[in-house]
Amino acid sequence: MKFSIDTKILKDALSQVNHATASITTTPILENILIKVWFNSIVFSSNNLEMAIEHIVKDGVKIETEWAFSLPSKIFTNYVSLINDDEVLIELQNDSSVSIKTESSNIKIKWIDATDFPIIPSIKEVYSFVIAWDTLKKWFDKTLFSAAEWNIRPTLAWVYMSIKWNDLSLASTDSFRLSEFKTHIANSDNNFFLIIPSKTAFELAKIINWNEEVKIITWENQIAFILWNTKVYSRLLNGKFPDYENFFPLKYSTKAVINKYDLTQALKKINLISRENNYSIRISFSSETGILIETNETQIWEGKVSLVWSVEWEDNIIWLNSTYFLESLGVIETTHVSISFENPLAPVLIVPAFDEAEEKNKKWEFKHIIMPLKI
Repeated sequence: MKFSIDTKILKDALSQVNHATASITTTPILENILIKVWFNSIVFSSNNLEMAIEHIVKDGVKIETEWAFSLPSKIFTNYVSLINDDEVLIELQNDSSVSIKTESSNIKIKWIDATDFPIIPSIKEVYSFVIAWDTLKKWFDKTLFSAAEWNIRPTLAWVYMSIKWNDLSLASTDSFRLSEFKTHIANSDNNFFLIIPSKTAFELAKIINWNEEVKIITWENQIAFILWNTKVYSRLLNGKFPDYENFFPLKYSTKAVINKYDLTQALKKINLISRENNYSIRISFSSETGILIETNETQIWEGKVSLVWSVEWEDNIIWLNSTYFLESLGVIETTHVSISFENPLAPVLIVPAFDEAEEKNKKWEFKHIIMPLKI
């Protein structure tokens, strides 16, 4: 087996498939990258048993002989990252090693037989639809931050996806907050729902960074995201996602529409103090004086910021986690944000406040709730 490959193309291929290599495992083969050398292309693959990635390279390669083998991801990737030469020559040796050679350097790495590498499932196109990359990016931006961390609450470390009559809904929650993103897709005739591990979505978000469409295919308990030269596979989670739509409040007694920048700056100031108090803050809504954001006395001392914005209906006081609040504001793109709730123990609804032109032209919807702190 012998082939040469453009260094930049090799670095890009390794950066893609490394998103699905296992870092700490009792099965060493999962820490490897599988390389299949065909007569007209090279397929780089990784598989950690939860998700798998295939990256196909056709340009920038010169293939002399075919073979399939795997190499340890960490040492292979770290070495290639240090190469400054334009081209890399990779050749199978007689001593069960692979030579990685450039004009200025040469190392050998022990290879493992390709037959030991876990099989990536074959795609069976039961349900499929195509989504624009920027829509998929919005999905990631507006839902993943609300998903639970895998090592803390694995039962909520997922993203829910449903399609009903071409309306796509995505939601995530860690039980303290809940995000929902909705948009319309014009190329799906199927109604279904899926529960996707958030780790898969996090890694996929790092891969998609160019202007293209993404085809999503699902079958049995698997899902695949098909990009131009990359395929991302993942298992789906069994079970039932909470009936989350009932958690979004339908009425309120207090509401304020606030400039997002002013509110963000105020929260950042308070965060410097509130981090000493588990980021708990008190927000007072007054129809006469506006909004007052405070934190209890800490070792640093205390903080207080006022905002002169109109408050509708009843005056009220609510306690929130300031970091959760800031993260929700960070994914809202409008200049103003609407905040409403029914009472100090009710969920706080945070949504973009669209002006007339934005409301008419918007192609998606986002809403988020944060559960108040009981203090």
